[in-house]
This record gives sequence, structure tokens and C-alpha cells, in this order.
Amino acid sequence: MTKKKNKKHSSFLLCLLIIIVIGVSFFLYYVNQLKPVSSETEKTIFIVEENSSLNSVLADLYSENIIKSDFFAKIYTHNKSYSIKAGTYEVDKSSSLDDILAVISDASNAIVDTTRITFIEGDWLKDIVKKISESTILTEDELNAYLSDKEVLEGLVEQYDVLTDEIFNEDIRYPLEGYLFPNTYDFYTDTSCESAITKMLNETEKIYQNNKEDFDSSDLSIHEIMTLSSIVQYEASSVEDMKLIAGVFYNRLAKPMPLQSSVTVCYALDVDENDNWKDCETNPEYDSKYNTYKYPGLTPGPILNPGLEAIEAVLNPTESDYYYFMADVYGDGTVYYAKTYQEHLVNVNKYLK
Repeated sequence: MTKKKNKKHSSFLLCLLIIIVIGVSFFLYYVNQLKPVSSETEKTIFIVEENSSLNSVLADLYSENIIKSDFFAKIYTHNKSYSIKAGTYEVDKSSSLDDILAVISDASNAIVDTTRITFIEGDWLKDIVKKISESTILTEDELNAYLSDKEVLEGLVEQYDVLTDEIFNEDIRYPLEGYLFPNTYDFYTDTSCESAITKMLNETEKIYQNNKEDFDSSDLSIHEIMTLSSIVQYEASSVEDMKLIAGVFYNRLAKPMPLQSSVTVCYALDVDENDNWKDCETNPEYDSKYNTYKYPGLTPGPILNPGLEAIEAVLNPTESDYYYFMADVYGDGTVYYAKTYQEHLVNVNKYLK
């Protein structure tokens, strides 16, 4: 009986110990999830919409990477009283959850001189400059001067791992083309060039760091990956096609064959969406290093600012035996692939004519 009692006692103690360990581990994880997302001051704009509930605000704070977890934040605030006020606020990612909620609970902290700008995948740098100039005090001339300043660019290369000396290639039209990540951003209307551009570069840097292992394992340089991503972004609209087209370009580069991408001619000619796209198809001899019909390999730099899906497609392409494709002939996004030039000609005669 004594041995049985000892075994039961030992089992009870073991179970109790396990429960204590689990409880302590959960508590420590809970505490960690309530800590600031950044150890250094990192101010950002946060908007509380009219009639927002506390839970919806916590969800927005999490989605904008201002707090670590909306789930644990909801647990923490369950029995607390916060009176969230609608408005635009500047919050610090190094602040505690309490401090952040205190800021957005005081309407006097709200700022009015902000603007929200959306940049879409495929925007050219000139589009981005125009959008910023239309919504802030900055002029296109000021932004273009900043974006072409050699000293500024050298400083940015030092600051961001995603930027390399390859952006200084003399054949590149705009050194930061391709590196201003398309997203929706909040700016002060009296923002500076540095603040506006680094806000976008910060997002590109995050994409690079989050995918650094794939970047490092690629045979292409960072700049080449961003360049190919921009071409893929221009050519395709669906994730599946982006990955297949990236694979086609890899096949052609390995052959080697010229990329012969008409969208690179669009960039060379400075043909945008409001112009006649057929100009891109009828000028294969146009003399520009961006023309991949005339010059082998990739363009000197990106031809637009690609989104995450295009970058991931280049990092993880779909392998195939395709060497040719025709994209978006009828404006519906359909891509027609071919393994040989003869098959490609059949597609051209069938779909293009």
C-alpha cells in the first residue's frame, strides 16, 4: 500500500509540475506578446475610424505591426476601460500597449495634417512621385532631385541591405525604380523627401529580410532579382502566371536567349497605360539598354515597382519546358505558353491576328 501511495503521490507531483511549467510558459509568452514590437523609437501614423470598437482597433494595430498580438491584447484589455477616439494619431512602436491605447484615447493627440496614399503594384517611380506631390507639400522637382542625389543614394545604400551599388549603373533611368514598395501609406502633408522615401524603402527592406534565405540562395544578385520581378509584374496579373513566366525567363537566361519582353520596350519608350501599347510591340529595334529584344540579359534595373507576389514568383518560379509566351492579348490577363518557336507562331497566328 505504501508503494502505491508513493506512486500516486509521485504521479500527482509530476502532473502538478507539468501544469506549473505549462502555466509559467504561457504566462511568459503572454507577457512577451504584450511587449513593444520595436526596441527603438519608430513612429508611425495610425488611423482610428469612426465608431470603431476596441477589438477592431486592436486588430488594426496588429495588422499594421504596431502591437505583437491582438489576441493577447484583447485578453489584457478585457476588464479595462478605454475610450478610443476616432482620428489620426502618431504612435510609437517602441511604446507599451497601455501607452499606445492612452494616445488614441485622447482626442487632443489627434493630428489633422496627414494624407493616405495608395501605390499599386506596377507603379513607375514617376507615378509615385506624382502621387506624393499631389497630396503633400513636396513638388515633383524636389522629389526627383532627392531621388537622383548621389550623396543621398550612397547614404541609403549604407542604410538598407536591399540596396546595392548596382543601382549606380549609369544606364539606369531612376536608381530607386523598383525599390519603392507598393502599398498604402500615411504621410504628413508637410513630410520631407527623406521621410516619404524611407517610409517606402523600409517596407522593401522588410520584404528582403523576410525572404533573405531565398535571396541568398539565388544565382541572381539582389538587384537582378528586383529587376526580373519588375518585368514579371508587368507581364502577368495572376500568381500562377507570375511563377510560370518567371520560369520562362529563367529558361531563356540559361540558354542563353534574349528575354524579348515587349514590356521592357514599353519602359524604354516611356509608354504608360494611357498610351498605345502596340508601340511596345512594333519597336523591337528601339535603341535602349532597357530593350531586351536588342540587348541580351536583364534590363539595367527594374522597370517598375513590383509587389510581393512578383518578387516571390522570381524567388520560387514554376519550372517548365516553356520558352515563349504571349500575355494579355485581349486584356483579360490570359497568357499563352509555348515550348518551341513554332508553337509560339501558332499562338501568334491564332490569338494575335
